[in-house]
Amino acid sequence: MLKELIKETKEELLNELVKIDENITKILRDSPNTESARNSLIEYLKKLEEDYFGDKTNKAHILERMNAKECIKVLRNIIRRENELLTGFSALEKLIKLFKGKGLEEVSKGFICEFIFLFKGINCNSGIFIYGEQNFNEEGRKAAIKRSQALDKYSSLITKYFKRYKTGCDPDIVRKTNELKKEILQFFGGKEEDWLDYKWHMKNIIMDLDTLSSLIKLEKDEIESLKYAQENNIPFQITPHYLSLFNKNGRCDYDRVLRAQVIPSLYYCKNVVKNREEKISMDFMGEHSTSPIDCITRRYPQILILKPYDACPQICVYCQRNWEVKSIKSARITKKKVEKAISWIKENKNITEVLVTGGDPFSLSNEYIDWLMGELAKIEHVERIRIGTRTLVTLPYRINEGMIKILKKYHKLGKREVCIVTHFEHPIEICPPVLEAIKKIKELGISIYNQQVFTYYNSRKFETCFLRRTLKLYGIDPYYAFNTKGKEETMDFRVPIARIEQERKEEARLLPGVVRTDEPVFNVPKLGKSHLRAWQDHEVIMILADGKRVYRFLPWESKFAIVDDYLYTDVSIYDYLKRLDRDGENIEDYKSIWYYF
Repeated sequence: MLKELIKETKEELLNELVKIDENITKILRDSPNTESARNSLIEYLKKLEEDYFGDKTNKAHILERMNAKECIKVLRNIIRRENELLTGFSALEKLIKLFKGKGLEEVSKGFICEFIFLFKGINCNSGIFIYGEQNFNEEGRKAAIKRSQALDKYSSLITKYFKRYKTGCDPDIVRKTNELKKEILQFFGGKEEDWLDYKWHMKNIIMDLDTLSSLIKLEKDEIESLKYAQENNIPFQITPHYLSLFNKNGRCDYDRVLRAQVIPSLYYCKNVVKNREEKISMDFMGEHSTSPIDCITRRYPQILILKPYDACPQICVYCQRNWEVKSIKSARITKKKVEKAISWIKENKNITEVLVTGGDPFSLSNEYIDWLMGELAKIEHVERIRIGTRTLVTLPYRINEGMIKILKKYHKLGKREVCIVTHFEHPIEICPPVLEAIKKIKELGISIYNQQVFTYYNSRKFETCFLRRTLKLYGIDPYYAFNTKGKEETMDFRVPIARIEQERKEEARLLPGVVRTDEPVFNVPKLGKSHLRAWQDHEVIMILADGKRVYRFLPWESKFAIVDDYLYTDVSIYDYLKRLDRDGENIEDYKSIWYYF
């Protein structure tokens, strides 16, 4: 059982590891040096693969043999000299020491667990197929009935998990939201009609500990981190609307994701301060190196990002651009810079699409947005204006009559498309005011797409599936699921790449095709998105002493241009599972995670 495994001591884990494959144990114990062990292991793995797929009849099921083939590939990668040089670490040397009774203090439990599952995998003993063997030997109606019964089991599994999660339209949530809304209005001296005015929300953004603690109960860790944030000038912002979705009486299961997004943790704050002191850039995506002119980022042939504004009504802790997004009081991009950027676009006929984002461009006035979109609409080679905004989530009242007129003015079917890309993290964010905003936009014939960031807080079983289902029902198409950026300060949010691959294969795959339209992606710094299905444009090349996998990523244009690879150190699977267990999750549900590479 996985739960018992992660609670074992390192000594117990090592004892389990050495028993899995007697041939590997003999090689590692008896080899006189690392090179000898490497060569013997390579030969052994070659023989194993030949046994599984050669002329001999192997009794293991083809799925176990295919899984073994992947595990063999990973193990070969890990023991390659080239990958040891690239990562500055040799897992093989650590294994040799361990198998000879030394160096246990040099590695983590996560390191040992990775090899426990790898060794089980290469021996066709993964134990991950929870439904056993599905044999459909019958023909005709009898076979169809049996198959239908199997599919019912899968569907029942989805339903079981969906019952755990709620949307912001749940009657009980709506009641609590309305109660807190009244208290927020009273606190700021507002009236019911003020709540429908986005400018009132903008004037009353919560950005200090005293105000926040007067409106909701904060947990001890939240108070500590917010004090530290204020002392070190780390901004946080929450709109009155978004705060109304919180559970007033303290952190609970449904609002945990809301709080995590806007209340910076102490770990985050301390790392931001460290980065400042040591002058370490937080620009993970290397946007400084992809900006040919102020306000523009370009990583693809025909689309670019135009950033007319560097602030948002609400600050997301894990934001890719936390290095440049400022508090609403400090926004400072000038119109003159934006005009120069638009002129640059006008001169470059390779650009057919402009993504207007920032910051959140819908923080700007209707007059400014009308001017901006009008200028872009004048450029003949721009056929699509894409607007990246989170106001649908954080400030739905921003979609007012004036905004609707502007969107309608520039969306011309067959000539120029205007579309919205937004960012819902969790179904709890989809509430009645949000639905009203969506309805207004959809009635114009304008498409809305969602870019989710796949974080610890929405990574539980079928949690993201429930978001997809809810979004699609209310008129939003799932578009991208982003692996959380590998920024040290946002470690609280990060999950192993294996988890997002597992989610796509074992959970999203059970949904209808029109619902699972989002693509899981990893953003390679400076170069852009790389798809994140297993083995697609990436591979595991090392397992470090702390149990973290190192991946080699190949950029999106690797099939038609010689470009450098990118090495990424992931989150430890062991640490992720331990955290889930600590938070009350049944980690047996995640046991196949070790076999996603």
